Amino acid sequence: MAVDLETLKTQIEDYLQEVGVAVFHGRSRIIDSPLQVYWDVSAHPNFREFIEAGRKAGAKLVVFAHQAFSLDEIDEALDQLEDSKLGWEEKHNFETRLRELQSYEGFTCLVELSFDIDSRIYIYEMRTEWYQSLTDIIAELDAAAELEEDEDQGPMPGYFSRN
Repeated sequence: MAVDLETLKTQIEDYLQEVGVAVFHGRSRIIDSPLQVYWDVSAHPNFREFIEAGRKAGAKLVVFAHQAFSLDEIDEALDQLEDSKLGWEEKHNFETRLRELQSYEGFTCLVELSFDIDSRIYIYEMRTEWYQSLTDIIAELDAAAELEEDEDQGPMPGYFSRN
């Protein structure tokens, strides 16, 4: 059965209203920054613990973000795959993996809570395994594109090789 975070999203919305926390419905705040602190959802998956920790620390506002899965993400990855210089077998493997994910269209794939305290962003993020799989595929395609770009540029300018 396909995992959907819709139930978790509803539970979070209900709980935030129940405890009277101010909620800002925003977008994901995940960026690669040392100022972010991630909640360990593997050891502590209960979002209520995260919210209570924020309340006790003095957070006045929680940013709530969620995302429904769109085929646009797969289409972009397929476009990137088509433009790549990967071999037929590798392209076919990626395409098969991407097409398998199409059945999840419309499912909630990401739920995120965050709050700010002392210039740090504290984040609770839950994503489905299948969405993480898509994220991994995109990272692999990005790495392959960077490798292709490096190969296209040849040796670094200003350096001479006697090989």
